[in-house]
Amino acid sequence: MENLYAALLGYAFGSIPFGLLLARAAGLGDVRKIGSGNIGATNVLRTGNKGVAAATLLLDLAKGLAPVLLAKTLWPGSEGIAAVAAVLGHCFPVWLGFKGGKGVATNAGVSFGLAWPIGLAYALVWLVVLAVGRISSVAGMSAVVAAAVAAAVLGFGDYVVPLAVIAALIIWLHRANIGRLMRGEEPRVGSSKKVDGGA
Repeated sequence: MENLYAALLGYAFGSIPFGLLLARAAGLGDVRKIGSGNIGATNVLRTGNKGVAAATLLLDLAKGLAPVLLAKTLWPGSEGIAAVAAVLGHCFPVWLGFKGGKGVATNAGVSFGLAWPIGLAYALVWLVVLAVGRISSVAGMSAVVAAAVAAAVLGFGDYVVPLAVIAALIIWLHRANIGRLMRGEEPRVGSSKKVDGGA
């Protein structure tokens, strides 16, 4: 039952569509009708409002962090379940017909919640790859893989499987991006092209 509670908690937090809610509150319209149609921070940024995009990024991170910390406190050992459920909630929110974002920011919060060294590895890889290559999807996919590797290398064995499952899901959701990368067509951050981004 503890794992079930953790799963429900994680999904409930993860499924809150902050990008959609914040964009509407700021008078920016329905973020699902622009760019990639995703509700994550990368697509919110395409509205041109950096403040709303930054707020979306932080809140999407928080909705991964919070349920993991709560599960760790209330039902020790179930935080891995909460982690996977939080990312699933973001990617497939029931309130939006199971069409959400790609989980990169939410998984950052999850990683910090599981263990701060994992979160630090996630953040460093995400930021460095983004700064060097300026391709959001590559930075996101690199970071999710780095989290699973960091868990294994740094001795957090219990979190390797949940983070590997999340990494596989997020990479699968980026399959269109991977196709464009292989064709040399994936735009860089700041491009005006309509793309299916990495948030």
